[in-house]
Amino acid sequence: MNLVYPFLLYLHIFSVILSVGPFFILLPLLKKLKVAGPGHEEAYLDTFRAAVRLAKHAGHVLVVTGVLLVWITKRSWTTSWLLTTIVILICSLYFLARAFSPTIRRFKDPEEQRAELTSKLKRTIWIYLTLMLSMLWFMVAKPQLWT
Repeated sequence: MNLVYPFLLYLHIFSVILSVGPFFILLPLLKKLKVAGPGHEEAYLDTFRAAVRLAKHAGHVLVVTGVLLVWITKRSWTTSWLLTTIVILICSLYFLARAFSPTIRRFKDPEEQRAELTSKLKRTIWIYLTLMLSMLWFMVAKPQLWT
């Protein structure tokens, strides 16, 4: 366990960074996306798609390393902060799968209002970041919500 635990913890933390970090970079891109022409718009949308894809794959690593860390440390699955984190994780996975791709696809429709879609993407980013950062808080603070 001397080498396995720190390695798994490192992978776990690194996967959180990969799951959250790109979405902070997307926020400034929203302003450019709002005024982008057809040629540039696709490049910005590709960046959004890449960030979502990275978050999904990093999420796989996050879940696997999290399960292994719970198993190695022999923590109880009924611990309040762990159960709360799992519930938020399930919500964030559902949200990630449903929120970004449909909105990004709507940019292909010339009838759609770009300002409205950009605003929706901004709201979606902030909801996802709130979910991920609250999960991060539970993992770091480990509050005892019930006994």
